[in-house]
Amino acid sequence: MDTAADRPVTAALAERVRRWPAFPSEASVRISLWASVLLVAVLFGWGAWQRRWIADDGLIVLRTVRNLLAGNGPVFNAGERVEANTSTAWSYLIYLGGLVAGSARLEYVALVLALTLSVAGMVLVMLGTARLYAPGLTGKRAILLPAGALVYIAIPPARDFATSGLENGLSLAYLGLLWWMMVCWSQSLRGQRRSRAFDVVLAFVAGLSVLVRPELALVGGLALVMMLVAASGWRSRLAIVVAGGALPVAYQIFRMGYYGLLFPGTALAKDASGSKWNEGFVYLANFNQPYLLWAPAVLLIGLAVMVMLLRGRTPRGNRRAPTGSGWLARTVQSPQAVVVFILLSGVLQGVYWIRQGGDFMHGRVLLAPVFLLLAPVSVVPLMFPDAARMARGAGYLYAGATAVLWLAVAGWALWAANSPGMGADATRVTYSGIVDERRFYSQATGHAHPLTAADYLDYPRMRAVLTAIANTPDGALLLPAGNYDMWDVVPAIPPPPEVRAAAGGHYIGPHTVFFTNLGMLGMNVGLDVRVIDQIGLANPLAAHTARIEDGRIGHDKNLFPDWAVAEGPFLKKRPWIPTYLDEDWIREAQAALKCPETESMLTAIREPMTPRRFLSNFFHAAQYTRYRIDRVPLYELARCGLPVPERVNPPYTGMPATGP
Repeated sequence: MDTAADRPVTAALAERVRRWPAFPSEASVRISLWASVLLVAVLFGWGAWQRRWIADDGLIVLRTVRNLLAGNGPVFNAGERVEANTSTAWSYLIYLGGLVAGSARLEYVALVLALTLSVAGMVLVMLGTARLYAPGLTGKRAILLPAGALVYIAIPPARDFATSGLENGLSLAYLGLLWWMMVCWSQSLRGQRRSRAFDVVLAFVAGLSVLVRPELALVGGLALVMMLVAASGWRSRLAIVVAGGALPVAYQIFRMGYYGLLFPGTALAKDASGSKWNEGFVYLANFNQPYLLWAPAVLLIGLAVMVMLLRGRTPRGNRRAPTGSGWLARTVQSPQAVVVFILLSGVLQGVYWIRQGGDFMHGRVLLAPVFLLLAPVSVVPLMFPDAARMARGAGYLYAGATAVLWLAVAGWALWAANSPGMGADATRVTYSGIVDERRFYSQATGHAHPLTAADYLDYPRMRAVLTAIANTPDGALLLPAGNYDMWDVVPAIPPPPEVRAAAGGHYIGPHTVFFTNLGMLGMNVGLDVRVIDQIGLANPLAAHTARIEDGRIGHDKNLFPDWAVAEGPFLKKRPWIPTYLDEDWIREAQAALKCPETESMLTAIREPMTPRRFLSNFFHAAQYTRYRIDRVPLYELARCGLPVPERVNPPYTGMPATGP
């Protein structure tokens, strides 16, 4: 029953709901919220700046952007359509930033964008949570304190990957925006024109998930399903489907026709649909152990229980009638359902990455799941005792318990923020394959903050590769030597005399460099140099090999360098090849490249793009995505049913050679 004292509060709440309130009108709540937001933003921005860097994988993105700016298209190597970047949105965002920045270094463009988006993500998630609590705080004396937000920014990998040149900052900004919009959607008045327009924008944002990162489709897709369930009428549902699906579907058509694949080339290289549960649990333990993440989890659950026990209820007269029919629509478009949505999304993201096997970078891929799980408690209300609403003793007990839990969270955050992390194993590739990437590259380059491609010239072999290219004007395949200051050279096939004569003494032959670290290499050499790897991020042959079950996660494909000699215009006999290469393997690889299915797959990405080629790639994309080759040339010949070339060296039998 509403009392006379409640009626002014009810009227005020109803008025604010009509105006789409962001926060309650109480000064203490507004001031404490903005103080919390400012504190977290400053601490996170400052902490991320203190650990600023650009990862080798971040430089991989920039190589693609260089090709875009040069007019070669969204490729890693000109003339070879390979999608070497996981986040489509991040690649094109840096491309736009490069256009605006003009002559500024792309590394600095990526750094500014990543840091800005990371901080924006924290601000948005806190504002969304504050809005979630807004109706329940009406007429109450309370302050909002940062809780889950402090936990997130205290985790060292969160600050490491707030820059790094990777899409983590974009992911934070996207998830923070989606959370804020979903909370608004759950509280908006139904049936109003402005609400319908907001629904279309929200559907568009939800649909972008797959372009931010493919696995985030689990988050955006779930949001779209909720919106479709809550919508009324086929027109509203059609608008949601069109707004949410138009851009992702359009890009998927482009991807299938341009790259000839169903998903990014990185997903093919890492077999993202594969299962490595054991490695995933090792990765989870590696993330948890240095920071005791279970401790803030328990404390935040306690704070969440306090919020649920004493949250205010929206007066009966202000509850909204759903546009959909029945209880299902009413339940789905509610703040409680949105909280379940974000928590379920976090669990799904975590399970996906554990099943996938995690990553080789400490903590990186579990940051998004943690961010999602922390969203509903990124800020928490501390309500002061109010004799008009609760027994004074109970009020003091609640306020005291909440304060103690929050102080414990803040204390853990202070400890974790100064944690040594992985300790002695931070820069060593142990059995788990997991390293602290920022510390690894800081140590390997000698730069506390490796930011530019020039900084990575101090990484082993990098300066030497520039010397090797300059010393081989006729072209060559460069293979990493055992000596970190040298490269093994396989000379290119000499050009005909008339070609050299036509060049007037300025002939430059083809160069290919075969190396794992594609980013630092690709950004330090010209776009005319083909850069490939044995893992398959930029090498279509390696990408289509099978995953090595016991390989290092994220590096569990390994194509032999013999294939690089076989497919390129290089000399293939001794003494022109290094001693660790086998002439017979090269001959067998050269023959295996004639496999019709392999030729078709390579033609799909190397033949000039025409409408006919686009349509052919589109209709064969599923076939090319499933296609696998054997990394051992002899076995690949057997798989394709091709004859084995005549051997240069007699086969090894285990018996000593006999004399005449």
